[in-house]
Amino acid sequence: MAETLSGPDRSSAEQAALDSYSRIVTSVAAELTPKVASLNVAHRRARGRFVVGTGSAVVFTDDGFLLTNAHVVGHSDAGTASFADGTTTPFHVIGADPLSDLAVVRADGPTPAPARLGEADALRVGQLVVAVGNPLGLAGSVTAGVVSALGRSLPTSAGTATRVVDNVVQTDATLHPGSSGGALATADGSVVGINTAIADVGLGLAIPVNDTSRKIIAALLSTGRVRRAYLGVAGIPAPLPPTLRARTGVATGLRVVEVVPASPAARAGLRTGDLLVTAQGEPVSSAQSLQRLMLEDAIGRPLALTALRGEALVDVIATPVELVADD
Repeated sequence: MAETLSGPDRSSAEQAALDSYSRIVTSVAAELTPKVASLNVAHRRARGRFVVGTGSAVVFTDDGFLLTNAHVVGHSDAGTASFADGTTTPFHVIGADPLSDLAVVRADGPTPAPARLGEADALRVGQLVVAVGNPLGLAGSVTAGVVSALGRSLPTSAGTATRVVDNVVQTDATLHPGSSGGALATADGSVVGINTAIADVGLGLAIPVNDTSRKIIAALLSTGRVRRAYLGVAGIPAPLPPTLRARTGVATGLRVVEVVPASPAARAGLRTGDLLVTAQGEPVSSAQSLQRLMLEDAIGRPLALTALRGEALVDVIATPVELVADD
């Protein structure tokens, strides 16, 4: 007589943990699947040809605005959104910001109730997250995993302008082409990231939902674009001398490796080789810490910079101008 095959021998505690995990994932899926649309966008190519691209978007207001990636909409100004219940509606692009890879579109027809936006800065490595999107146009696809790293950086560009999106969320929740623009959510269904890239098998990246991205979203909603300040300096982290480190309590500064000619930094007198210590009284330990100051309200306003030149501290005043992101 054939023996009966049995399942894995799990303790009651292990089974309870698996049941709890399943309940979390299924509840998040039920909450968010209706609120994540599949986008079809026509992109113009050379010689007047059009190619239809796909992506995902998250409903985040009760009047039909959806959040997605800038690279999903590209230069298009309209497309079609399809929801998990089979309904479709045209949409038009409100604004896109390639330097943060965020875009806002608005549906021309009814949309489901909005998802809740959470706070990515509260995430912890190892925390359970659920990705909801429409890979390959397959609506309502759900994967789960954990936050595998925080504080990653993602280079972006628009024409000659370049920027680094910081505090990007890294997850092992599986992403596929078409997942871009979809939701990365915590166990309570709050959207803490907009999935943006597949870095490798089992390694996905998401633009964080935090104070910085909320400001970008607000600017896209109000004006359709994001204005940024431009200083014209590039640098790499470098250690401060021990005496200065002891005095300031800061370990690193930003070594200036390039000053763009005729830029605000050049006019202020910054030089290649200077070691930036503070900007507006705040420590400058990386390019990102300086970049965070280059928002719209910095345009045309004096910016106090302190740099170590040789063995002397030098104070200069730069006035950032508006960054022109030609594309």
